[in-house]
Amino acid sequence: MRSILTFILFATLFTSCKKVIQLDLSNNADKLIIEGNITNQAGPYIVKLTKSVNFNDPNTFPPITGALVIISDNLNQRDTLKYSGNGNYTTNKLIGVEGRTYSLSVVAEGKNYSAQSTMPTKVNLDSLRLVYTIVNAKDVINVTPVYLDPLALGNSYRFIQKINNKLDETYYAFNDNLNNGLANQRPLRSGDPDLELIKGDIVQIEMQCITQDTYTYFYSLSQQTRGGFGGGSAPANPPNNIKGDALGLFSAHTSQTKTVVVR
Repeated sequence: MRSILTFILFATLFTSCKKVIQLDLSNNADKLIIEGNITNQAGPYIVKLTKSVNFNDPNTFPPITGALVIISDNLNQRDTLKYSGNGNYTTNKLIGVEGRTYSLSVVAEGKNYSAQSTMPTKVNLDSLRLVYTIVNAKDVINVTPVYLDPLALGNSYRFIQKINNKLDETYYAFNDNLNNGLANQRPLRSGDPDLELIKGDIVQIEMQCITQDTYTYFYSLSQQTRGGFGGGSAPANPPNNIKGDALGLFSAHTSQTKTVVVR
């Protein structure tokens, strides 16, 4: 009897584990992907529309043509975007300004989608500081963006790092919950072992001041890849600000870029 009970217990556990790890990775096929950005830099700005594919298919996302894409702001300025190829819809006259709220409307394949984003006030990127440390008897170099977080709580940031013009695909999303009103001390540590900094490297950092929605989106992506570059937890859709059951994000944010040479 004990042997039978043991067998049943292990069979139950095995079956339960199978149910836990089975993932439906195809349920996002044929969903619209919206990637839209408005910045404080000169336009034009682009909203990219593509369609998702099955998890096992090649990462070639079909572009969406024939869509109606409109961006307006809270000053009643309205811009109907023009299709420019490869799923890209380009603004004609819109200007990105700090503090303004931008509304996106998309009509594609008979469905309506919308999103809204208010561009935060820019926090100045003062400089880039190289940080030299020793990890496991090995010299490690990272870049720390130098900026002073405002006294008011609620600021969020995203950083994009390029090393010798190669994109670091690590998701860098910070907020000021732990360092409100203080100078930033957090270096950018890449999850890609092939992008370790060495002397002579040219590092370009873009700093974006982003909304809470955008922070949540990119922070969620960073958590999915914590187990290693390109790995980590099971794939999932990060929460976004798009209404209409679409993937992607619409973000109004400030942008500034600085470059440093590793010495």
